[in-house]
Amino acid sequence: MPQLSLHSPIGDLTISEENGSIVSLDWGWGRDQAETPLLLEAQEQLRSYFEGKNPSFSLPLQPWGTDYQKKIWQALTQIPYGETRFYYDIALQAGGSARSVGQANAKNPIPILIPCHRVIGKQGLGGYSGMGDIATKQFLLNLEHL
Repeated sequence: MPQLSLHSPIGDLTISEENGSIVSLDWGWGRDQAETPLLLEAQEQLRSYFEGKNPSFSLPLQPWGTDYQKKIWQALTQIPYGETRFYYDIALQAGGSARSVGQANAKNPIPILIPCHRVIGKQGLGGYSGMGDIATKQFLLNLEHL
């Protein structure tokens, strides 16, 4: 599986591709690096995002997960840059409960590109399963001027 890494303000990130789609974004530097056209484009879009120049991503995404998780993740991609939604709002849109939305968010294999950081709790930010935990979520929300 081709992978390409980049340095970012939240740490090193590695993007993985399979069958012409992005399938994961992981914290850390990947051992093997491959510069495919798609991975180079994803790397460039992420760099622009972290520089505050790219409010949206236009990449083919194919996350691995259950049908329910994929439904939640699809709903997340519809949250505009600079906006947030409550876990409950996503549950109303995609089904399930606020808790099940949180559980799907925690399993999101393509964070940032599938913006699980834009989902917050009614009593606070909620959780974040990425490296740096809630500080990373706060950084991403601040980057988006929230």
